[in-house]
Amino acid sequence: MVTPFTKEGEVDYAAHKRNVERWNKEELGGYLVLGSNSETPYLNETEKIRLIELTAQYAARGRKIFAGTGLESTRESIRLTTKAAEAGAHAALVLTPCFYGSQMTDDALIAHFRHIADASRIPILIYNMPAFTHINVSVAAVGALSRHPNVIGMKDSAGDVRQLEAIMKVVPETFNLIVGTAAAWYPALTLGISAGILALANVAGNQCAMVQTYHEGGQAEKARELHEKLLPVNAAVTSTFGIAGLKYAATLLGYDAGCVRSPLVPLSESARKQIEELLSAAGLLGLKVSH
Repeated sequence: MVTPFTKEGEVDYAAHKRNVERWNKEELGGYLVLGSNSETPYLNETEKIRLIELTAQYAARGRKIFAGTGLESTRESIRLTTKAAEAGAHAALVLTPCFYGSQMTDDALIAHFRHIADASRIPILIYNMPAFTHINVSVAAVGALSRHPNVIGMKDSAGDVRQLEAIMKVVPETFNLIVGTAAAWYPALTLGISAGILALANVAGNQCAMVQTYHEGGQAEKARELHEKLLPVNAAVTSTFGIAGLKYAATLLGYDAGCVRSPLVPLSESARKQIEELLSAAGLLGLKVSH
């Protein structure tokens, strides 16, 4: 979920509430608060907890609330996970520590996640985001962690379909392997993965869900065609223009996405036009719903 900020850089909690109520109308299974696209590194603890509380309060009945609680130290990750549980999170998504990257061996990561899982009153999921952390959790480490009763899954944002396939071979069937990028959404579905936590779902939740509906309904060609139609938009709001691009796209589609928080900067006029063109080409702009 994007985090809306005012022009002055304050969290706009009223806008966040409105966005949750709008997402409630989309075909989504739940919400990830404090993910990579939430500008989480720029939020303090008070802001984080309030965003979790509001999401839990206004989410549609039956939707799962995940909260990103991974910090650099095991101790602080446990502390934030405990607070997230108290605020209403159903599960914690724990990002890999990365500052001392060369020291984050399999043994170090396995011990880190096990300690958090042992201490947490809610289930945890591994969050593998090598584009930002420059740490790629190994297949062997995932296999070992998947045996812990409180490590229930993993969001893998590496975008490597072969790695997803390899992980599936070493984890129990009950392990929730979740694809973390829309770029790999359709290929992941063909492997048997049945869930995605996608930046693109901020602006195209129904369309992302329809790819899955088509696939599970035996309409593979329709699923592939829709996925390919969405790929240019996904690239624009992730790797090309980043969070500022995602927020601008969300704003065009009627959300209260707000501004980015410094040191991120707003989009240029040319970038805005490119996003507008991509949304139009994907057939998304005509779906705007006013508040």
